[in-house]
Order: sequence, then structure tokens, then C-alpha cells
Amino acid sequence: MFQVGKTLVSEEIIEKDFVCNLSACKGACCVDGDAGAPLEDKETEILVDIYAKVKPFLRPEGIEAIEAQGAFVKGEDGEWETPLVGNSECAYVIFNDHGVAKCGLEEAYEKGATSWKKPVSCHLYPIRVTEYTELRAVNYHKWQLCDPACQLGESLKVPVYRFVKDALIRKFGKKWYKELEEVAQEYHSSKQ
Repeated sequence: MFQVGKTLVSEEIIEKDFVCNLSACKGACCVDGDAGAPLEDKETEILVDIYAKVKPFLRPEGIEAIEAQGAFVKGEDGEWETPLVGNSECAYVIFNDHGVAKCGLEEAYEKGATSWKKPVSCHLYPIRVTEYTELRAVNYHKWQLCDPACQLGESLKVPVYRFVKDALIRKFGKKWYKELEEVAQEYHSSKQ
């Protein structure tokens, strides 16, 4: 682990390679699992505020789930998350013509309907951030579904932290990310 500001950063986000390979996984991370996407407190308010603008981009099943459960729900762990359709996919998921899962929130953002891209936890994936009283832990989340992304990342030589650069800057800021890059360079230099 490395300390960057008030975060503890796993070496894996520097060591491991990763580039989403949607043609291989079909966006399974938005569909598989037993919980919705983790949400920060402020994101719950955003979801409520933008729902009317996002609704035209969503599937009927997603709209039904959101209108029955709410724009967000409290998960079994007591944390906020997105609601699910039938205990499976995120209620905000949509599918393209090739059956690839995409984010309806991101689609609304890309079409100019909203100014909010999607939950930061989704934007950061495969990184997960755990909040503690004094520090935050920044860890790599290994999921078998993402094996094709690991293989593509290796072939392109793109480490996790570079793949999610925009999301890390969104979460922690440019100064923090610059410091992370310096740590990564020092780490790789020491390995040679």
C-alpha cells in the first residue's frame, strides 16, 4: 500500500492492467451481482433531481423498478445503492442493439440531458473506495467477469490507474492524481 494524501492506495492499481472490453463481457458488471452500484450521499439527491430528465433514456423495466423502489435504495450493508430490476441488473441499465449493457444515466449525460455522468463508483470501476474515519482505501476489485478487460489491458499495457484517470481526478482531484503518477513512476523505477 502507498499513502497519497489521506488515501491508502493498493499497489494493484499500479501493477495490474485493465481496459474494459465490452465486446467480450457485454457490460456484465451492470447486470450481474446481488447489489446495485454504490452511491455517495450527495449522489442520492442527484438521482432524485435528474430522474425526470433520465427517464426517457431508460427501459420500461428500469422505470418500473425505480418508481416502485425509489431512485436509490439502502443495501443489505446499510449503504446507498442503485435499485435493481428483479434482483439482477441495475435499474438504470439499458442495452444497445448488440445486447451490450450500458448506463442510462451516462446515455442521458452524453445526449446533453443532464450534467452528471453516473455514480462515481461506476466511473471508478475496477477501483473501489472504502471510507474510514481518517483515511480512504483505494483498492483494485478483481472480478472474473473482467478477465477480458485484464487481458486487453495487458496487451495494451494500460495500468488500472491510467484507465480510470478521469474518474480518479473526479473523485480526488488533479493534484492527488499527479501525486499518484509520481508514486507509480517511483514504484516502477524501484522494480527495475
